[in-house]
Amino acid sequence: MNPPAEQRARALFLIGFMGAGKTSVGRVLAARLGWRFLDLDERIEQREGRTIAGLFREDGEAAFRRAESAALADLLRELPTSGPTVIALGGGAPVPEENARRLRATGCPVVFLDASLEELRRRCAQTQAARPLFQEENRFRQLYEERRMRYMAVEVRVDTEAKSVEAVAAEVLARLQLQASEPSTPGEVR
Repeated sequence: MNPPAEQRARALFLIGFMGAGKTSVGRVLAARLGWRFLDLDERIEQREGRTIAGLFREDGEAAFRRAESAALADLLRELPTSGPTVIALGGGAPVPEENARRLRATGCPVVFLDASLEELRRRCAQTQAARPLFQEENRFRQLYEERRMRYMAVEVRVDTEAKSVEAVAAEVLARLQLQASEPSTPGEVR
């Protein structure tokens, strides 16, 4: 059995498909733990000086994936000195084997936030965020099916279906045996 997360490296990664709630749950977890929160997509936008949608539109998905892998590598190099951190990864970030290997090498917990395909589509349709890979339903379904096996390979899976952000965060804390430092306000998973 693995030791509690608090006894391992003080970082926590959230993975899952678009709409799983990685960013919203990550923010709540970070607040509850008193940890820093980082969103890999936000980091990419800062590094590239443009939005994810703009990067996709102007340079294509392959260029985005290269930028994503580079941003993840940089972020992982910073971890030893950055203090405890909750990190939300983009839906495709853990898919390339090199990125998956890097995540495993940290020794930090990786949590898969899961929901049904229908629920993920509903959440994505409700948000105003530009999601370049959301528009075509068949492509959305194909990506979901391709990525699911990689997501399922991690040690912790939390179902987010019909749960509030607060309930999902509480489940993550319980599953990882982490102690919250303060309560946060409830909200819907997106």
